[in-house]
Amino acid sequence: METEMEDVSSKRVTDFLQKCVKLEDNEGDAQPKEEIIEVQTLPVLAPSYPQPVQEEISMVFNTCPVPASLGPCTRRRREKGNSHDGTSTSLYVDRRKSKVWNYYTKLGDAYVECNVCKKQLSFHNSTTTMREHLVRKHSIRDTLLSQLKDDQVSDPDYVGQENAIKRARQLTTESNSQFHAVSCTEPRTDVILELVLEMIFRDLHPLSVVKDKGFGLLIGYLEPSFILPSPMQLSSMLWHRYNVVKQHLEHYLQTAQSIVISAEFWLSHPNQTYLTIMTNFIDGEWRRARCILETQQVHENKAEGNLGDRLYSVLTDFGLSNKSVFCVMHDSQQALEANSIQLKSVYGWTSLCCAAHLLHQCVKVGLEVEQVQEALSTARSIVCYFQQDAKATCSLNSKLEAINKTKLKLVMDMGARWITTIEMCECLLDLKWAIMSVLEEHPKGTMVVQNLADHQWKLLQDLVPVMRTLKIATSFLREEQNFSISSVMPCIHGIITAIGQQSEEASGVIKTVVNNIRSELTQRWGILDDEKLLESPAVVASFLDPRFKEMRFLSPSLRSELHKKIKSMLSQFFNHQSPVSAQFWVPNADYKAEVGEAGSQLSAHKERGPSGQSQSMYDILLGKDPTESMPEIHQQLENYIVEPLCKRSTNPLDWWKNNEHRFPSVARLAQQYLAIPATVVPPDQAFAPSESALEHRRGVLAPENLDQILFLHQNFDFLESMRNGNENLIKNAHSQY
Repeated sequence: METEMEDVSSKRVTDFLQKCVKLEDNEGDAQPKEEIIEVQTLPVLAPSYPQPVQEEISMVFNTCPVPASLGPCTRRRREKGNSHDGTSTSLYVDRRKSKVWNYYTKLGDAYVECNVCKKQLSFHNSTTTMREHLVRKHSIRDTLLSQLKDDQVSDPDYVGQENAIKRARQLTTESNSQFHAVSCTEPRTDVILELVLEMIFRDLHPLSVVKDKGFGLLIGYLEPSFILPSPMQLSSMLWHRYNVVKQHLEHYLQTAQSIVISAEFWLSHPNQTYLTIMTNFIDGEWRRARCILETQQVHENKAEGNLGDRLYSVLTDFGLSNKSVFCVMHDSQQALEANSIQLKSVYGWTSLCCAAHLLHQCVKVGLEVEQVQEALSTARSIVCYFQQDAKATCSLNSKLEAINKTKLKLVMDMGARWITTIEMCECLLDLKWAIMSVLEEHPKGTMVVQNLADHQWKLLQDLVPVMRTLKIATSFLREEQNFSISSVMPCIHGIITAIGQQSEEASGVIKTVVNNIRSELTQRWGILDDEKLLESPAVVASFLDPRFKEMRFLSPSLRSELHKKIKSMLSQFFNHQSPVSAQFWVPNADYKAEVGEAGSQLSAHKERGPSGQSQSMYDILLGKDPTESMPEIHQQLENYIVEPLCKRSTNPLDWWKNNEHRFPSVARLAQQYLAIPATVVPPDQAFAPSESALEHRRGVLAPENLDQILFLHQNFDFLESMRNGNENLIKNAHSQY
């Protein structure tokens, strides 16, 4: 009898589930009153108490009512109440769960089982797959489930989020004619406006970003009562911020001993030419400063012809004298040749060329060897083939997975950036066997693209070490302590020596490449011209860098000549009647007193004459002391020369900040020469393999606000850090007393 009752119960449960599914098909619009999150065990229905099918369905979709006044925790305990014997007396409800759970049983944390077909599905905190299974496998229409979004339908927080998003969308369609919102407090409104403005110039966004729908939705959700300003209002705010920062920069520039001007010509995406004028200097705390003064559109035919007039106008606008300019750094050899004569004759400014541009030109000449060009052209066609043929790419990826080289990808080089040529060759050599295998397997491979010959593979293999040495040089110049031009000459001599040694056992083609590069490096930096070398600011800067002051790349005789030249420069530098001192630096009153005291002592010594009474025993036995007649500035120079070398990883500005009091005269000269940058733009940008996101954004900015946005982008954080640094110095000074 008990067995028959169990069979009847099992049959009634099966019939119940089938009729439940049919009811869903026929009454899809019916909305159940409660939601069940989980059915762990169905209660056994006693045969002595038969219930109609409708009552069985009501047991699934309805439960005993729970008072609405109860809190969520109390309601949950009531819904999960147990009988005295520990078994569940009713199916409990959690209003946060979707009704999809009516058809599933949860098996642990990662799996669920369909109550209809008993199929197990993986579960990852989302009911989307479960709903799709019901619709696709069991044709349970989604009418009852469509209004219940996954796991969030009856959550009050989710409903609140939906309402907030709706309000945000409504606000974006309203008029933005007013600057402040009624219910948004005045200080909070001002802060949001300032942050929107900072977002624009920090990330180089156009002013029209406030009209973008997505941005409006975001602000509307975060601050529903805030009304975004119009682009015209933002433009007014931008001008105000620009003028404030400009005034601070003007005051800061007045503290510079001398400045170095950098001129960068660049193209926007509509192919408009712009000129960005930057200033470089080292302040009194030995901090390197690089500030943008102006960015203006220039006509193509006048892009490089009237640079001197443009620079003079900008200097006047910032209250700077043309005598405060030490030299001008150009971004190309063409710009230097077009302006150097005028800048020297009219304004007395020395012109230099960007080291990154010169290095690029030298490498370009080296790679112009015919055999190298043929190999690189074939390599480019191979990369292009794999980039355009999906089947070949899939085959290559499968082979890379087999040899655990999935991280390697083919790279196409760019003619204007020679570093990408190295990357292309390195990738091809790493994937050589996989590439050759794919080209042989694909019938169209060898027909569409020509594979590299064995001698071409060998040529690329021999070329990579040479190019890698050049790439190491760019990494050297990228380091912060090597931003100055003082690092250029040691780097160039290191390249010449290293690639010369690499070519000793290489093929004739590689030797030709190396000889061409070395010849270009020697010519463009005037290494074989002793007179030109001594006049080079890069050589003087290297001597004033405590890491390279031994000047090992110069011959002993040339080193001696350089020391004499530095002595002469120091004498002119501190001669008040010399035009050089008037041009670069005027000593303060304390230094005048110091020099005057040294001069009076020297004259008093001369007046005593070589009498026996005025001579000491050292003078009688050892002769005249050379240090007594040596000017103080020359003695400082001699002491600096014999000073031990510091580590090559040392930042020269930090070294001079700590030793300025020992060599004050030499330090002033170092402050002038070490301010010259090696590259016009920051080294990371100059040697980058591709255009950065900020460069791309710069190219699409509207010309009306481009100058102000770039000005604030470069100068705002820098001036803020300078101000904070000065405040810390003042605090530290006060704390010492």
